[in-house]
Amino acid sequence: ARDLAEKAAQFRLSDQGQTLALLRQPDGTWRNASYYDLPASLTKLAGFIGQLVEAQPQRLVTTQPERLARLEFKDTRVELLDGAGQPLWSVTLGKSAETGGRFVRFGTENKGYLANLNAWLDADAKNWAEAQLLDLKPDTIAQMALSLPAGGELVVTRAKQDEAWTAAATPAGQRVKADKITSLLAALGTLRFSDTRARDDAEVATAQAHTRSVKLTTFDGKTVVIALGRKPEEKKLKAPANPPPAGNLALPGKLEAAKPAGQPLAPEMETIPAGPVFVAITHSDPAAPVNALMQRRAFQVAEYVYTSLPKDAAELFEPAPAPVAPPTLAAPGHAAPSPKP
Repeated sequence: ARDLAEKAAQFRLSDQGQTLALLRQPDGTWRNASYYDLPASLTKLAGFIGQLVEAQPQRLVTTQPERLARLEFKDTRVELLDGAGQPLWSVTLGKSAETGGRFVRFGTENKGYLANLNAWLDADAKNWAEAQLLDLKPDTIAQMALSLPAGGELVVTRAKQDEAWTAAATPAGQRVKADKITSLLAALGTLRFSDTRARDDAEVATAQAHTRSVKLTTFDGKTVVIALGRKPEEKKLKAPANPPPAGNLALPGKLEAAKPAGQPLAPEMETIPAGPVFVAITHSDPAAPVNALMQRRAFQVAEYVYTSLPKDAAELFEPAPAPVAPPTLAAPGHAAPSPKP
């Protein structure tokens, strides 16, 4: 029943040896106890609970132990518990029925039912963490300061939400490209993580040495600094596939004979791909949840968030439209010239 779900202090899902536990907090939010105590996704939890509420037993299948065994009730279980960890409700899921639905057993009852339940059981704890790190609406941003790879930064501002973006560094005859700014704000304001690492992870430290930052200032004076970093692509000399044995002086002569006379062997290079992108976020409001979140883990985000940042200032400008000439007015007493056919 829905009211029973609303009383639960803990949600627990077990499947194929994995167990997920979400805990309700005093303020009504949920924490993912199985994944570094990060905030839980309320959308995912509400959706799954909704499927349980809507599902109904279709019929009693059996109460016979030998037949129950054939329904494959094992370790796949969904539980709602109270604050003391005692079960309020639980269901063990058996195999799927050939005609649709799934066999279920409530609590410790020796009864097997067929229910119209086709929920996807996802016991991967990471997938139940709230992935969205920021929730900044583009129309709340008054200024964006973007660091550039060549050094320095480009600052764009606007006095009001419905005014055009301007920049002191705008080249003559050009204007700030509004669509590009809107696209950047939309991507940065709704940043989501795809994975996490320990904050002292070696790959995280390398990424922090190659960061680009974006500072967003809202109309109410708050600032959010977003630092995105990744280990850059690297090219280095490729080690020979079959190096000559130590002490063998005859092989170099064979190599010399194999190449055209007078042409040295060109060194073979290999490309080591760039590393994953990690983000560090600092909010000017000390009470902002993202500040505490950044102290728990290092967060990996999608590559496009980093690669979509402008490589230079020119990407943020476009030609300004030519000014419209005012209409020519006829002198008093003279008719305006007729338009040409």
